[in-house]
Formats: sequence, structure tokens, C-alpha cells
Amino acid sequence: MQTSYILKKAIRFIFVLLTVLIVTAAPGDSLPVTAKADDTWLLPETLSAGYFHTCGIQSDGTLACWGRNTDGQSTPPPGTFTQVSGGAYHTCAIQSDGIIACWGSNSHGQSTPPAGTFTQVSAGHLHTCAIQSDGSLACWGFNSDGQSTPPAGTFTQLSAAGLYHTCGLQSNGTLACWGSNSHGQSTPPAGTFTQVSSGYFHTCGLQSDGTLACWGDNSWGQSTPSGGQYIQVSAGWQHTCAINSAGRHIDCWGNNDFGQLNNPGGYYTQISAGESHTCGLQSNGTLACWGIDDYGQSTPPPGVFGRAQVSAGGWHTCGIQSDGTLACWGRDDYGQSSPPTGTFTQLSAGALHTCAIQNDCILACWGYDAHGQSTPPPGPHKQVSAGYYHTCAIQNDGTLVCWGDNADNQSTPPAGTFTQLSAGDYHNCGIQSDGTLACWGKNNVGQSTPPAGTFTLVSSGGYHNCGLQSDGTLACWGYNNVGQSTPPAGTFTQVSSGENHTCGLQSDGTLTCWGHNGQGQSTPPTGSFTLVSAGYSHTCAVKSDGSFLCWGDNYYGQLLQFKTFQPLIMK
Repeated sequence: MQTSYILKKAIRFIFVLLTVLIVTAAPGDSLPVTAKADDTWLLPETLSAGYFHTCGIQSDGTLACWGRNTDGQSTPPPGTFTQVSGGAYHTCAIQSDGIIACWGSNSHGQSTPPAGTFTQVSAGHLHTCAIQSDGSLACWGFNSDGQSTPPAGTFTQLSAAGLYHTCGLQSNGTLACWGSNSHGQSTPPAGTFTQVSSGYFHTCGLQSDGTLACWGDNSWGQSTPSGGQYIQVSAGWQHTCAINSAGRHIDCWGNNDFGQLNNPGGYYTQISAGESHTCGLQSNGTLACWGIDDYGQSTPPPGVFGRAQVSAGGWHTCGIQSDGTLACWGRDDYGQSSPPTGTFTQLSAGALHTCAIQNDCILACWGYDAHGQSTPPPGPHKQVSAGYYHTCAIQNDGTLVCWGDNADNQSTPPAGTFTQLSAGDYHNCGIQSDGTLACWGKNNVGQSTPPAGTFTLVSSGGYHNCGLQSDGTLACWGYNNVGQSTPPAGTFTQVSSGENHTCGLQSDGTLTCWGHNGQGQSTPPTGSFTLVSAGYSHTCAVKSDGSFLCWGDNYYGQLLQFKTFQPLIMK
């Protein structure tokens, strides 16, 4: 039954990264490595402004810190890392193997992390919290107000950057806060969210429709957000900054006594508000900081920061380079490997076409367009995913739009708001605001009948899907003729479904693949990685040092390997 489709299809899917959104919020506010795709996906935090210091992950995966160093908080250890979070006088980061490393002040045990593997860490004033590989929380350090006594349940993102409180995003999209509530900072509103950021005595959250909600102390207007829609928010001490989705510019509000609201303009992919300074990751991979600079915390080093993004399509591959421009290689008979000029924040390579989101959040598509799949709608979007003959995207308000072939209703998305989306050959799956899945389109082998439960990421392949559940384990459904829907046990931080194979990034940073292996696409190399993307019969992955490898079919040169790709991320 599937022989014809195997001959006919060229994978499309790709786990578009993410990002994110990327979320990076206040001092210690971090994003899980288990990021949701792209803009609204939560991406690993590669930049974090602490109280009086700042740290960033460089393009080779190593750390750079600057600013106050009285307790050694700006002296990071060697090695490669996937996420970093700066607190008051200490810093914590997740190493490539999923283990946490902390340095700086340890007066209350805040720099003594527990054993195990984690997907996100957030350093606060005198305490630290982290999400374990199974989605549960662990906190350590000062516990005067219960800030280090987390609730039970599974979480997808966490912010311990408050003075004595912590907030987390639960698997169902609702918020939970604990610790001091002196100003109402631990009393979040109802509804579903995609990110939360704890400030000194206030908290802000990004709602599912892209608007902001803030609560707690408002003495300086820090809890009165600007109107509009955003892709990330970061709460500082007495100010808040966010990246708007209408152009990726920064809006800030609250106290401005040191110029921490006076951003220099430009396009941004991450923002992090410190005590009285702010830093942002620009779309070209460089950093900009503003505000108080008494310890040099607003004087970032030169160089490229952020993590890489690569997307394996049918028989071609595309990546975002460190300057935000695109490079594509492989099959190009329809122009799918001839990208436009400009700078971009997210991309998705389909079977014979490619789509990407530009800095202003406008879509650009190129390649095969016989079904209109490369003719995107106008307006700003958060994430795009290219299928076989169709394309889908998440709009700024969280709703979906699809275009192109609709023979199986794959371009007729359901209503509601979504946080991540993945297009397969003739079907799609998305994560709704409450963390549950919705799939639509062709369902001849059960590919559009998702399991119950909450998920943090979903990836649609040819006729199957795999999703990352809230506890870090995988669930797959749909066609399973070569084992592509039979995932291994263990905990993962990302999964990518190809045409007839699947690859997953394990909690320790290593790769494992399963399913069809006729061209070696399911035989990954050894080493530590931060992202994997499965194509039709080839696979590409980004290593911890920012370089990447491809393996499998190379008939069209789709395995061509550039030395490094260090773009803006996104989720």
C-alpha cells in the first residue's frame, strides 16, 4: 500500500526551530532545551542577564560572561553548553550532556545542583530551579518563602528570577507560582500561556494569543505592558522588555533611571532584562546591551552568539547562517535551494519548496508552486512548516493558516490557538494551548489520530508522527512498516520525523534514530548535539560546537556540510 507513496514522496518535515521564541527572560529566566518550535516555541536560552553580570553561549557552544565577578559568577567553566541562566551572584548552565553546572556564590547552596539530566535551569536571587528530563521540577538553595519548594506535576518552562518567588509553565499551558506573594507576584491569572518570566516583585507571561499579562508590583509601571502581540517577554527588577511580533523590535516599560528601557533599535531574537540593564541577541548573532554599566555588564564581547538552525527537506537542505542569511544546497530543479536575500529567523524545508520567516515576521517561500504552496498569505507569523504540496503557519494570535494542496483537507486547519505546528506529507499535527494535540488531513494509517496527553513538541513525517511528551518520553503513531513509529525508551529533548525514519536528541545530548535505514539515514554519528532534522532519506544535526553533520542519501548533494551555522534562533 505504501510503496507508491514511498516512490512518490519527498519528506518534508523538519523540526523548525526553534524558537522560540525563544524565550529568555529576566535574570535566570531560561528556556528549556525541549523547546517548542520557533518563535512561539520555547528555545534554549543562549543569553541571560543576571543582576550585575551577563552570560551568553557563543557560536561554538562555549560560554562568555562579563560584568561583576566578585563571587566568580562571570568565570564560567570550560566545555559546551545548551542553555545558561544568570542569577544574582551565581550562574548555572546546562552542559551538552544534560548535566547542570553552577558557579559563583554558594552561600545558600544555590550553586550545588542535584545529579541527573535536565532540560532547563533558572538561577534566581539565592535559589535555583530546574526542569528534570521527566518534566518534574527540582529546586535548591534559599527557601525562606517556599521559593525552593516546587509543586508536583510536569512543566515545560520555568523562571526562578524573582527575588523570593518562582513561576513555571505547566504542561497544560497554565501557570503555577510559589514563594513570596508580597506584591501578588505569585498569583498568576487564569488562561493558557507560552512563556513566563519572574522579575524582582512582579511577573509577566506571554499568553497563547501573543498578548502579555503582568501582575505584582507596579510602582514603576513594570506590570503595565504595552499593547500588541509579542514573541518573548523578560521581567527585570523594576522594568520589563519584550520582543514584538510585528517586526521583532523591542518594547520596554517601567523604571528607566539607568537607561535600561532605551534599546538601540534593530531586529532581535532574544531579550533578557537584568537588574538595571538589558541585553538582546540581534538577528545577525551579535549582542547589544544598554542600561547601567558599572560592572561592565552592558559591554558585551564581540563575536557571534546563539545556536544553529538547519532544516532537511526532500532532497535539499537549508540553514540560517550567523549573519541571518540563508544557505541551501542539494536538489534545485524547482529553485527550492535558491533562497532569497535578506535575514531570517526560522525556516522549514519541504519536499520541493522551502519557506522561512523574515526579520519582520513576514513569510517568504520559494521552489515548486504548482499547488500554491509557495505563495504565502500576507501578515506576520510566528512559525512556518512546509509539507509536501502544502504549507501551514502559526499567526501572531496563535491561530493557524494553511495554503496549497487541500485534497485531504490538510490545508483546512482547526480553530483555536496553537504553540507549535508540524506539516507532514498530506497531514499536519499541532500542539494546542493546553498542551494537547490536534491533527488533520489524511488519516489512512492513523497519522491524524493522536494520542491523549500533553506534549511539548510534535514532528510529522511522511505518514507518521512522533511527539515529545511532558515527561520527556516519546510517543509515535501512524504508519510503522519499518519501525519508524516504535521509539526507544528514555527521555529526550527533541524529535524529528522524516519520511520513513525518525531521530531523537536524548537528554545526554547524543542521537538515536530508528526506522528505514536503506541509505544510512538512521545511523547517526557519535558526539554531542543540540538539534536534529530528519529529511526524506537523509538527516542533519547541529553539534554542540555549532558545526553540523549530515548523513544518509547524497544523490543531490544534500549532505554538503558547511563548517558552522550560528543563527538566531528561534523558540
